[in-house]
Amino acid sequence: MKYEKLAKEIIHNVGGKENVSSLTHCITRLRFKLIDESKANTDILKNMDGIVTVIQSGGQYQVVIGNHVPEVYADVSAIGGFQSAAAEPSDEKIGLFNKFIDIISGVFTPALGVLCATGMIKGFTALFLSLGLLTSTSGTYQILNAIGDCLFYFFPIFLGYTSAKKFNANIFLGMAIGATLVYPTFSSITASGQPMYTLFSGSVIESPVYLTFLGIPVILMSYSSSVIPIILSTYVGAKIEAVFKKIIPSVVRTFLVPFCTLLIIVPLALIVIGPVATWAGQLLGAGTLFIYNLSPVIAGILLGAFWQVFVIFGLHWGFVPIAINNLTVLKYDPILAGVFGASFAQTGVVLAILLRTKNIKLKSLSIPAVISGIFGVTEPAIYGITLPRKKPFVLSCIAAGVGGGIIGLMGTKGYILGGLGIFGIPSYISPEGMDAGFYGAIIGISVSFVLGFLLMYFGGFKDDVVKDQPSDGPKGDILVKQETVSSPLKGEVVALSDVKDEAFSTGALGKGIAIEPAEGKVFSPVDGVLTSLFSSGHAIGITSDHGVDILIHVGKDTVKLKGKHFTPRVKQGDTVKKGDLLMEFDMDAIRAAGYILTTPVIVSNSNNYLDVIETGKKSIGYKEDLLTVMI
Repeated sequence: MKYEKLAKEIIHNVGGKENVSSLTHCITRLRFKLIDESKANTDILKNMDGIVTVIQSGGQYQVVIGNHVPEVYADVSAIGGFQSAAAEPSDEKIGLFNKFIDIISGVFTPALGVLCATGMIKGFTALFLSLGLLTSTSGTYQILNAIGDCLFYFFPIFLGYTSAKKFNANIFLGMAIGATLVYPTFSSITASGQPMYTLFSGSVIESPVYLTFLGIPVILMSYSSSVIPIILSTYVGAKIEAVFKKIIPSVVRTFLVPFCTLLIIVPLALIVIGPVATWAGQLLGAGTLFIYNLSPVIAGILLGAFWQVFVIFGLHWGFVPIAINNLTVLKYDPILAGVFGASFAQTGVVLAILLRTKNIKLKSLSIPAVISGIFGVTEPAIYGITLPRKKPFVLSCIAAGVGGGIIGLMGTKGYILGGLGIFGIPSYISPEGMDAGFYGAIIGISVSFVLGFLLMYFGGFKDDVVKDQPSDGPKGDILVKQETVSSPLKGEVVALSDVKDEAFSTGALGKGIAIEPAEGKVFSPVDGVLTSLFSSGHAIGITSDHGVDILIHVGKDTVKLKGKHFTPRVKQGDTVKKGDLLMEFDMDAIRAAGYILTTPVIVSNSNNYLDVIETGKKSIGYKEDLLTVMI
């Protein structure tokens, strides 16, 4: 197990395997359903090497890992035994919306990888057809099209599996329900047969009846690629199965439970659930299209600008069933098209940071973030780079909004649920070939990428990493922070090694620099607390708000003056701001007494940090940057 140690620490800090109700994963996250989230050590997990951050959203406890999440998931599942057994779910009410998000992500996440893969194959097949590299009658096209279409055509079977797993039902029961919905004979009956009679004639839900079950009319629908009917049917089937498990003796439960369950749920699905769910899906598709058509540009701007916010909180899952339903009902989807530029905007911003920063650690983080962002995986960029710095994240949202508005203006639509990033481009090729919508997608993502890059490169870049790290941001090795220590004195800069005091010059007391003062004033170099003020007044200790301990020692052996010629302006324990006057001293009197005034400014706990970088200036003024502490 490559990630055995990490997996064990994750399990321990989510409250142990007995606190885990279920576990799934998506492209970058482990998605736990915990019985009691208060038992999880969130702060510890956020600080662990190998974990980007932790998000509690949608009733899920999401541990963001990065691109290697499948390997971590495998080790966590193996060690915790989560695939073979799960704890009983909590009775805690998490709210209808959170429950909806939890169900949707639980149902779609396991199939997401294969869904994207088959979508990519179908998209590239459409691309080859549009470019004339293949013909629709060639065997190569037929096979590639079958590979690309197989999962989506038989989607009810796959969702029957994942839904049954989510609803704690027999997974093969869910697959059987899905297989019945797409049973080929039903399609042939509606294609070649004559209806016996018509229900709801003249209404929007007019339905011809081709067969009956025990005299009850069955409204046959096309359930290929459908989503809502199988999820609802499996949910009801899970409830029916649970009842039969309680009343059927264990000796015959193995076959009688599925026997009785299928005899009830399949007719119920075909007669009631399927038609009602299909009509609901048609109304949902028409409704989303109506709202979108009110102003495609505004819809594109809003979706593009806020998509990354939705991703942070896991709320983007709420759009997945809508998009798939649109593809089923309308044969296209304009909703997810509007967010296509978001990952490119994020990537453009990070590329600008990569080219501008001189921070080696930040540069090393930016390289893989750009690469994964090109392929549509932006969590490493969001949590590792842009979100903790706030402004880059906002700029990426602005660029994504502009791209979304262009995509809406051009009437871009997605025709398959395909790959992410650049692999998603073929998804916007119409069955009739490349149209204005396809070129709108190309323009939209290009504008998002370029605008994100330009906004960051020329208008938003600061090569000083954020000091205030948000509570849901990454820590440890995932994010490099720095504390800037201003100069407390005005004068000439002296290397610490040149100070005529071995305790300082050898670095024994910590890393830093020294100043030969030009004025007898000492100002606070940071925001923090005055933790020590020697009675002699010659030395001051400050702990910054971020825990950096700074010692300012005026002169050599000046402790012997016993406070003479030193006038403190603060007292120990005071809270100080950068630039506050801390002390004044009489330079002429101290020198006349035979003392050197060279003043070391050191980080006394420098061993706790990556490095302490000194200024390259020869002379320095008050409040100018003197030291940079790499945290």
